[in-house]
This record gives sequence, C-alpha cells and structure tokens, in this order.
Amino acid sequence: MPENVVHIAKEKTTTFIDRVKEIVPNANLSLCLTCGACSSGCPASGLENMDPRKFLRLAVLGLDEEITEHPWVWMCSMCYRCTHACPMKIDIAALIYEARKLWPREKRPKGILGSCDMALKNDSCSAMGTPQEDFRFVVQDMLEEVRANQPGWEELQAPIDKQGAHFFLSQNSREPVTEPEEMVPLWKILHIVGADWTYSCTGWGGENYCMFLADDEGWKKITNTTLQTAKNLGCKVYLNTECGHSTFSVWKGAQKHKIDTGLEIAPMVQYYARWIREGKLKVNADWNKDLKVKFTVQDPCNQVRKGWGDALADDLRFVTIACVGEENFIDTYPNKSNNYCCGGGGGYLQSGYREARLHYGRLKHEQIMKTGASYVVTPCHNCHAQIHELGEHYGHGKYRTVHLWTIIALSLGILAENERTYLGDDLREVNLPGY
Repeated sequence: MPENVVHIAKEKTTTFIDRVKEIVPNANLSLCLTCGACSSGCPASGLENMDPRKFLRLAVLGLDEEITEHPWVWMCSMCYRCTHACPMKIDIAALIYEARKLWPREKRPKGILGSCDMALKNDSCSAMGTPQEDFRFVVQDMLEEVRANQPGWEELQAPIDKQGAHFFLSQNSREPVTEPEEMVPLWKILHIVGADWTYSCTGWGGENYCMFLADDEGWKKITNTTLQTAKNLGCKVYLNTECGHSTFSVWKGAQKHKIDTGLEIAPMVQYYARWIREGKLKVNADWNKDLKVKFTVQDPCNQVRKGWGDALADDLRFVTIACVGEENFIDTYPNKSNNYCCGGGGGYLQSGYREARLHYGRLKHEQIMKTGASYVVTPCHNCHAQIHELGEHYGHGKYRTVHLWTIIALSLGILAENERTYLGDDLREVNLPGY
C-alpha cells in the first residue's frame, strides 16, 4: 500500500460540507470531476499552497480542520471564474463565502471588519463612516462651487431626498470623502440627459463590506436600508454608481435576503449605453483622432461574470469605443465573462494580505501590458484602486486607470481642469470646455 495515503479515521456527524449543502444552491460537490479547470484560470491558485480544486476536495472529504481559519479564503476574491470554467458549474465562490464564516467574527481581517461595522453604525451606510450631514454639506458645497466657477452650469442640480424622482443614485464613499470633484462629471452627464434623479442622506453609501465579511445580517441590513430609502422616496430605478461590488451587493442582496421593493436595480454602464443609443449623450471621439491615445477596459467580475453577463460587457465596450474611437480601443484577452479578476474584489484591498494581492494581480497586469493601452477604463472602484496599484508596482506607471464618467465627459468637452485627477499629461489639457 502506498505510504502517502490520507486516512479519514473518525466519523463526523456534522461537517462543513453538510452545512454548505443545506445553504448553497448548486453545492453538490460530489459532481466535481477533479479536472482542474477551476484552478487553471484562477489567479489565487498556489497562494498559501491552495487552489479551488484542492479546497473543494478537502471540503468533500470532510477535512474541516484543514480549511477552518485557512487564510486562503481571504485571498480568493470570489470572482466566480472557477465556476465559469467548471463543466459542472459548482459554485465554489459560495463555498468560500461559507468558509469565511468558520473564522470567529473578531478574527476576520480588521480592514473588512472595520468597514462593515462602520457602515452598520451610521444611517448613511458609508463604509468610511461619513455622517449624513457631512454628505449633504459636501454635495451642496461642490454644487455651489461648480455653479459659481464653471460657466454654463449655473442650473446644475444634485438633489437630495427628492420625492418622486425616477432614479435613486448611490455614491461610493471615496468621492465625497477624498475626491469630491469626481462626483461632478456624473452630475453633468445626468443633467445633459435630463435624468430625474436624487441622492439621499440615508443609505447613499455605495459599498457593502459586510458582504465580504460573510456577515449575512449586516449585508441584509445595509441592503434593506438603502433599498427601502429609495422605495420610500417613490423612485423607480436604483441606479448604482460605477462600483462593481456595490452594484452586486444590492442586486444579489435583494435576492438572497428576499427584499422585494419593486425597484429596478441597474448598473450605471447600462444606462450610459442606453443614453448614447437614444441620442441623449452625443459623445464624440474626434478629440482622439490625431492623438491616437489607446484605451482598454476592465470587466468588473461583480457586474459582468457574476451579474449582468456579456451584455453589460458589450455595453462597456460600446460606450468606450464611442468616446475614444474604435481604432484606439484594444481589448484584453481573455475578456468579458472569461476575463481575469484583477484582485481588487472580495474585500482583498482591505484584507491585509497585500503581498498576496499583488501576486494575484500580476496576471491582470500582464494582460493589460499586452494591449499596449495607456488607459484602463475601470467602472468599479475596487478594480480602479487595484489596477492603479498594479500599474505602479509592476509597470512603473506605464498605464493609468480612469472612471468611465471621466472619458464620457472628456468626449463631450465638459470635463473641467479640476476633474482630471486620473488623466496623465497627455490628456491634461485635451478638449477642455470652451468657457
């Protein structure tokens, strides 16, 4: 008999796999063919001597001691690419989510835990703890500044708690807290298309780290707070800011926690594309005809592979190409639902495992470098932060990350000088508004 045989000596009445089967759809892990497709395209494979196939087999064999409090569950971004590749469509990401619960709450990564608890402590649902009155002040202050200093925008609106507005708009905390000028291009876009929209001081925070923490009650509370706020205002569409995990957390949270408000929960990119097709956003790529600045895009896992699929990925490309020119767009390979995760999701940015996160992201960096693009359009805040860091760490600043709203506003000739934080010197003065 071979010496390296794993012996399962004792019987167990309750195991992790039994619990998972009761909770998780498509959790018949016995369907696993051990083909390794899940691990072959997983950027987390090899970290902490673990990969999706190995983790799954440990669970199937009932080796709970091997997976309880294993750090790899925080290095897997739950991007769902393993399931996308799996011929049996086993939901390994859901397995990882449940495995995170094996950690005592107080021992889970402090960054994720802190952001979850901060959002639970305030009605704004901001993971950065921004109080309701501070959000109101920042929005009104920025609005007054634009009206006073940017000719042609004297009638710009940024309503808060407007009853009966069609769209309820979420906002990632990073903008009002650290870069409020980044909110303005989006306001301008909404103004141009004539959108009837509103913020609220309650539930405006467009992030949900309780989902990353595997805190079901916290995830439910934040999702319910923001959706009920939109419903109480009489809104019809919950329109997510350019934030992948925020979009997914609200959309999936409503399903998982059975929160029925009758609201359409929509990603912003989808509406950008609709407004361009309807002729409401008259974007123009002429500014880039001679410059020939090259762009590529990042497909946020939470919006594309885990959410709206290739239809949203196609919309992302349609909008980008309309703004920069088809000849100036270079796609990544693989792409769309088959794209690689950048390593910014799953709470990775706040997990404390920076070295592992950068190693995870190297595959994404190499993918971007092969395009030769100068800019990566990232309609997701976590993707934006991670890819920016990858570019600095591995690429020595050879590419930059940029929000989609920035490129739309640039193509429309409405992007002011102070709204160009993420543009390089090559675009710093291109297509400035003609005041």
